[in-house]
Amino acid sequence: MAPNLIIQSMSYLAKIKMYYQTTPAKSETLSIQQEEKNYAQCINVGNWLMIICGLITALCLFVNFGFEQFFSLGVQIAGHIATIVFAALFKIGYVVRCIGAHGLGHQSF
Repeated sequence: MAPNLIIQSMSYLAKIKMYYQTTPAKSETLSIQQEEKNYAQCINVGNWLMIICGLITALCLFVNFGFEQFFSLGVQIAGHIATIVFAALFKIGYVVRCIGAHGLGHQSF
């Protein structure tokens, strides 16, 4: 009786192995339209991130170097820190945009 149980469990394991070898992963089942939608969304998010962070960076630069006599030292320090942070986020937005453009097959970025 024990050898029969071992053979049954081995055949069950073989069935499980065959199922997972023939069943595609969830990431493989995305349709082409869904992938294009995701890449288009990357472009959209990247564009908005660049616009917003670009405007905030420009505002911080005006506070720091254009109208510094009207702002306290604490505000100027915060402006300098924000300039670095939002410039970095601008660059991340550009990378996200490039990922979307590359995924859609664009040749120039």
